[in-house]
Amino acid sequence: MIISEKTRDPLINLVFDTLEKNKQALIFVNAKRSAEKVAEDVAKKVKQSNAVTEELSQKILAALSKPTKQCDRLAFCTKTGVAFHHAGLAPKQKELVENGFRDGAVKIIACTPTLAAGLDLPAFRAIIRDVKRFGHHGMMPIPVLEYLQMAGRAGRPKFDSVGEAIIITSSEYERDSVIEKYINGVPEDIYSKLAVEPVLRVYVLSLINSRIVHSNESIIEFFEQTFWAHQYKDLDKMEQIIERVLDLLIDWNFIQKVQEGFRATNLGKRVAELYVDPLTAHHLLIGLERAKSTTVKTISFFHLVCNTLEMRPLLTVKQKEYEDVQEKYIEAESYLLQKEPSMFEPEYDDWLKSFKTALMLLDWVDEKDEEWILESYDSRPGETKSKIDRADWLLYACHELARLQNYQPLLKEITKARLRLKYGIREELLSLIRLEQVGRVRARKLFNAGLKDLGALRKVPVDSLARIVGKSVALSIMKQLGKESNLY
Repeated sequence: MIISEKTRDPLINLVFDTLEKNKQALIFVNAKRSAEKVAEDVAKKVKQSNAVTEELSQKILAALSKPTKQCDRLAFCTKTGVAFHHAGLAPKQKELVENGFRDGAVKIIACTPTLAAGLDLPAFRAIIRDVKRFGHHGMMPIPVLEYLQMAGRAGRPKFDSVGEAIIITSSEYERDSVIEKYINGVPEDIYSKLAVEPVLRVYVLSLINSRIVHSNESIIEFFEQTFWAHQYKDLDKMEQIIERVLDLLIDWNFIQKVQEGFRATNLGKRVAELYVDPLTAHHLLIGLERAKSTTVKTISFFHLVCNTLEMRPLLTVKQKEYEDVQEKYIEAESYLLQKEPSMFEPEYDDWLKSFKTALMLLDWVDEKDEEWILESYDSRPGETKSKIDRADWLLYACHELARLQNYQPLLKEITKARLRLKYGIREELLSLIRLEQVGRVRARKLFNAGLKDLGALRKVPVDSLARIVGKSVALSIMKQLGKESNLY
């Protein structure tokens, strides 16, 4: 290993010291861009490369069908035994980085606090560069609990007998403040998530559906035993909140009153099984009702599911983008299942964000690749994948609700939207992706070669097919089509 001369940067010097001790470290920063920048800066100082890190670097590049600039950046870093880790990485890349750290090939990971929970990694040091993070009120100190989570990554029992958690400060005053708040400070109280109404709606419906509770009395009695009630203390107010939730579930036809109390309707049972917020299910049902009497396109369903709590965080609409997003809205307006609110209403910003998020999904099924999405929407591959997965789940919920409501003509359109979303393809490739080993890239190659459906594939000579998709895939396609083939 070759390490360049030490610098005045305390972070780089801590990295040098960690490597000289033949140890590993996690560097916690407050943003994805910062994680990438820190990893790149460290990688440029640490000149280390071997067969293992070279192989890891190649696997990083191969994780996506077409590497993005982010992939190139991560691959460059991993060659030197350094990496970054955040929610924007593709799942396979996260796995490679984590396993590389466990195996000792990766010595340093610059990461966001998402790595502080749920992973047991052999880090001797947790270096916390940032104890402030940008929020609704500007740069704010992170909670003490978050600091403890990050510090707790150092010196895990199965890897080390000791560990070090180090906060970097820029002045004596900041050092004293950090010691008072984080080293000697008291962790914040933990609050029950049941106090959040979307969570309460889900659990009330689930409890009634599973027959754990069935009457007003049993519902109140159940919640009186929860941590929420212990914290809330005002039981009368809590009962009012629960009664309001019950009234909403009745209005939405998810539960109904019966002699013994409450019972889930068939619709409510399916909503509970889908585990979506009942408010989201109600929103989807309104949109599906409108879809029956209007022309729908893929953007119709994409926007419907994007304008839900489950899809958050949504893409931010930057000031310079407002005009462009609104122009695209005008083009799509007649196909949308939710009308634009007044720009003076509080929900307008979220509506616009949901429309931009739907536009990103629409570009994905227009076969734009991850690099294009990153450049156009500032959405990294991992973030894009996460939104695609959530949108697919909500589209499945749409399909199930439409089926229960007997909206048969919509089922085909929703299924089509789901398939396009899964594979990232235009509608013209739907018949081709039914074949195993044929995804977005191979389906487009076949289509561009004039093989636009299964009938055309049955007629083409197998050697010609092999020149397009390769020998093994050509043989697989012919086998699936039930055609004898003798290649070469």
